[in-house]
Amino acid sequence: MPAWLIWLIAAGLLSGAELLTLDLVLLMFGGAALATAGVALLGFPVPAQLIAFIVVSLGLLVLVRPVAARHLRDRSPDQIDGAQVFVGRLGVVSQPVDEHGGRIKIGGDEWSAVAQTPPDRFEVGSTVRVMAIRGATAVVSGDMV
Repeated sequence: MPAWLIWLIAAGLLSGAELLTLDLVLLMFGGAALATAGVALLGFPVPAQLIAFIVVSLGLLVLVRPVAARHLRDRSPDQIDGAQVFVGRLGVVSQPVDEHGGRIKIGGDEWSAVAQTPPDRFEVGSTVRVMAIRGATAVVSGDMV
């Protein structure tokens, strides 16, 4: 089996194993193995391949991983994923909302909604604030509008 193929398989295995750890270390080693596959494909001997693997691994771990980890860890409120982006936004009631249900519009989106506290009831046209998202339902309040 050619050396470049071994490095290519190692790159795939290391990158796949990253899914189990999610700390970006194995992914960096996978990237280094991929680069080393290129070195092996160019015909360099095994010692040169090992040196390339070590140098690229260290470079990725020292230079790329901290930047990638920071981007994943330090997210601004504008980068919130999914429905949680609607928490804190204002909506307009399109069907009366109480503790049993109703509908609101947030921007151009229409959501199922329930009142945060059971005695509250919001009539059509009222402005409410989304306090939480539970599944596909917005939990709303009128106290902080």
